[in-house]
Formats: sequence, C-alpha cells, structure tokens
Amino acid sequence: MDGFFFSIIAQATLVAKCVLVLLVIMSIASWAIMIQKWRAFSRARDKAAHGTERFKRARDLREAVLSLGGDQDSPLYSIAGEGVAEYNRLKELGNKGEVVTDNVQRSLQQGVGNEIARLQKGLAFLATAANTAPFIGLFGTVWGIMTSFHAIGQMKSASLAAVAPGISEALIATAIGLVVAIPASIGYNAFQGVLGGIEVQLSNFAGVFLNRVQRETDAAEHMRRDQGKTPHMGS
Repeated sequence: MDGFFFSIIAQATLVAKCVLVLLVIMSIASWAIMIQKWRAFSRARDKAAHGTERFKRARDLREAVLSLGGDQDSPLYSIAGEGVAEYNRLKELGNKGEVVTDNVQRSLQQGVGNEIARLQKGLAFLATAANTAPFIGLFGTVWGIMTSFHAIGQMKSASLAAVAPGISEALIATAIGLVVAIPASIGYNAFQGVLGGIEVQLSNFAGVFLNRVQRETDAAEHMRRDQGKTPHMGS
C-alpha cells in the first residue's frame, strides 16, 4: 500500500506535486505551532495561578511585586511591570489616589492586552491552514480530474486505465488537504478556549494588583490627613 501511494505521487504532474508539497509544509508547520503553543499555554497558566497566589499573600505592594521574581517567562511579569512603572511615576508627580487608580488600571489593561497578543502569535497560521488547506486540496483534485480528461482525449478511450492515475492523484490531494485542515481547526479552537481562560487569570491578577494599589494609596492619604490634623506644640 505504501509503495502504491508513493508510485502515485511519483507519477503525479508537477502542479499536483507542488500542491502536495505545500500541504505537507503546512501540516508540519501546524503541528510545530500546536506543540509549541501547548507548552507555552501550559506554562503561562501555571505561572499565572502560582504568581497570583504569591501576590495575594504578600504584606505590601513592594513585597508582592518582589514575590513574582525576575521570571520574564511569566505572563504576570510584564503586566506587573506596566502597573509598577505607572504607579511610581504618578507617586513622583504627587497625583491623588483616584488619578493613580485610574491610570494604573489602564496600564494593567494594556499589559494584559499585550500579553494576550504575545500568546496569540502563531494561532493565525492555524486558522489560515484550517480554512485554506481544503481549498488547496480541492485545487489538486480539480487538476487531477483535468489530467484524467486530457488523458481520455489523447487516448480516445474512457477506460479505467486512462482515468485512474488522474483520479487517484485527485483523491490524494483531497485527502491530504483534509488531513492538514482538521487538526489545525481543532487545535485553533482548543487554543482559543485555553487562551480565554488565561485572559481571565490575567484580568483577575490585574484586579488584585489594582486593589492593592488602591488600599495603599488610600492608606497613604489617610496618613497625610492625620498628620495635617495633628496640633503643633508651641515652644
């Protein structure tokens, strides 16, 4: 059976061979992306869960940020970096708590968006492979049928021997197109679901970060007001 398959490929026209090579390349690339994304998403999900728990247990914002460590592979690292940078900048400018909270919230949202965009890289190829591979295979099918009709015209015979090579070539192109498209479609939809779960985790972390910022900002303002109300003792 293997020899029969390869003999059909060897006898295929140049166009059909190019179609098959393109489909094989798309299949290899799709599987490589799916394996890489499965590993990346698994790490991101675990790091987000563990990092958020450590962040919650910290006593203050400084300790909470330090609990994340310098793990740049963690999706929380860049989000926390955006939030801390904005928080420190506003503190230096002496902005009030409401302004600090609003600006830090926008920075955290931007960080979550950037991280999701980074994790999404490569998924567009899976969608493209899932959508285009059947049509590429269909093109190979049409070409095989055209070859069969051409053979019939040259041989002036509609015998099975005349049309079988072209029909076999056409069916192989269709089959390989589906073999490429089905896993790519399943992988794309599955990863979109996992990515949605990771986005929820990152949004929850951003909420925890913002709550801690708000508590510390409110505490600092209360302290300043209390110091302002403290009566000064005369000499």
